[in-house]
Amino acid sequence: MNIHEYQAKELMRAHGLPTARGVMALSVDEAVAAAGEIGGDLWVVKAQVHAGGRGKGGGVKIAKSIDEVRGYANDILGMQLVTHQTGPAGKKVSRIYVEEGSDIDRELYLSVLLDRATSRISFIASTEGGMDIEEVAASTPEKIISIDVDPASGISGFHGRQIAFALGLSGNAFKQCIRLIGGLYNLFLEKDASLIEINPLVVTKSGELLILDAKMGFDGNALYRHKDILELRDLAEEEPTEVEASSFGLNYVKLDGNIGCMVNGAGLAMGTMDIIKLYGAAPANFLDVGGGATKEQVLNAFKIILSDPNVEGILVNIFGGIMRCDIIAEGIVAAAKQMNITVPLVVRLEGTNVALGKKILEDSGLAIIPADDLGDAAKKVVVAVQGGNNSYLLRSLGNDEE
Repeated sequence: MNIHEYQAKELMRAHGLPTARGVMALSVDEAVAAAGEIGGDLWVVKAQVHAGGRGKGGGVKIAKSIDEVRGYANDILGMQLVTHQTGPAGKKVSRIYVEEGSDIDRELYLSVLLDRATSRISFIASTEGGMDIEEVAASTPEKIISIDVDPASGISGFHGRQIAFALGLSGNAFKQCIRLIGGLYNLFLEKDASLIEINPLVVTKSGELLILDAKMGFDGNALYRHKDILELRDLAEEEPTEVEASSFGLNYVKLDGNIGCMVNGAGLAMGTMDIIKLYGAAPANFLDVGGGATKEQVLNAFKIILSDPNVEGILVNIFGGIMRCDIIAEGIVAAAKQMNITVPLVVRLEGTNVALGKKILEDSGLAIIPADDLGDAAKKVVVAVQGGNNSYLLRSLGNDEE
């Protein structure tokens, strides 16, 4: 789960981390009032969406007067902000953040994340912060350093000093960096974060460190113990079908392919998507119905899959351990009848009550394509969708039948 910049900064301030003063606004009048509350003669008006690259997309403006604050707020609120992370459709801006201006001397990059390769929390830092950090990573990776924290010993001043040296800091900024690294590590652990990204982290002309932009993401599986974080969730920023799926207890992620997948178990779902790719097609979604899905959940899963207009075929791949194949089969038949499914539907069942499940499908009178194993299922759904355009698979299926 991701949160907005202003929410991330509130969490950081609560942990004693240095951020500029700012106020969230939902209207132009609120933005003007926020600038007055903050005071001064320089403000930054920022679109609040769950995406990076807002500055390049026109979602971040520097205002030198209250009239400019009003004008920029009017321009940004309601705009469809398009960045390299939103895709061509962009995201509608419904809230903005008005922040006091800063006297910037240098821009740096700093992030904290879980490095799956080492199973450790890692700090990523660079002297080349700002809007072009992706280009820095691609063209001059030597300018980016990574430091892991051993979970047995935890964070120490050594880590902060190492990063401060790498960023070329001195004086008070050096000392601040040590405290910042410790605070970020503790915040990451305490809130079960998956990512904290600060870009840029700036050194002001007075030699102070300041978090100018912040992004935070959290482990969705740990939100049950962080009700304060869950309250920060903005459903308008999430894929509507993913939100709907979560309300039914389904794990769903929309993808760009044309073959819908309904699978029980995350690992099996990943394997199913991989084999679809192997045979020349692309999955339209990741959908894990879990180990104890009901007939109603199966029906809702089909509704969500078919709500995607790109879906041209569906592959159901169920291994019945806790899950019973006959329950899944009943759900498939009910969904096919109720929804009048017209796209090819391939079903592979294995495990508990598999014979009964297959019989239910066979006796349904519906045009359901049975499959013997995962490879067979993937071939059949790809051929069904591509028709005669995949001669290799057609020959393969012919050999299987022989």
